[in-house]
Amino acid sequence: MAEAAVRYLRSNRTAAPEPVEALPRPDLRCVADDERAPLDPGEFRRVLGTFATGVAVITAPPATADGPPAGFACQSFTSLSLAPPLVAFMVGRTSTTWPRIARAGVFCVNVLGAGQGELCRAFAVSGADKFAGVAYDAAPVSGSPRLTGAVAWIDCAIHAVHTGGDHLIVVGRVNALGTEDADGPLLFHRGRFARLAPP
Repeated sequence: MAEAAVRYLRSNRTAAPEPVEALPRPDLRCVADDERAPLDPGEFRRVLGTFATGVAVITAPPATADGPPAGFACQSFTSLSLAPPLVAFMVGRTSTTWPRIARAGVFCVNVLGAGQGELCRAFAVSGADKFAGVAYDAAPVSGSPRLTGAVAWIDCAIHAVHTGGDHLIVVGRVNALGTEDADGPLLFHRGRFARLAPP
């Protein structure tokens, strides 16, 4: 079949190839100040809040030898691809933590357990020492903080970053992962933490 394809291409070499125009590059930018949102932001949050999600903390090792590790609470995390193994999370373009994770080039997704609501709140605060009193060890490949008590961890390298409105879509290539014994995941639904009911 491959030989037939090569013969066909060789036989059509005399015909002048038709020019191919490149598709325009998509407009990758944040929403401008003068653009009106098509929906009420409060209604958008209310409706999308009916979609229950897990809760994760994205961590990264210090970008410099004497710097602190980085981390933030993240609700918008998802698996993306099996081959190659990819995951993704979304982070606001105004995040002060994201530039530190970007400089590190690696991160660890810590899927929080049902009893880690306070830990999630600590990592949702901006400007505080989020790792004060927090137990963790180093993820095996990236060295990113792997939080004690998380139900799962996914150790990644940054694979790609795309713009999505006022957020960035960060794609990570998974290098290692695992689960820990815990009493189920922490869930987030309609603005509140929740947990799975026992079977």
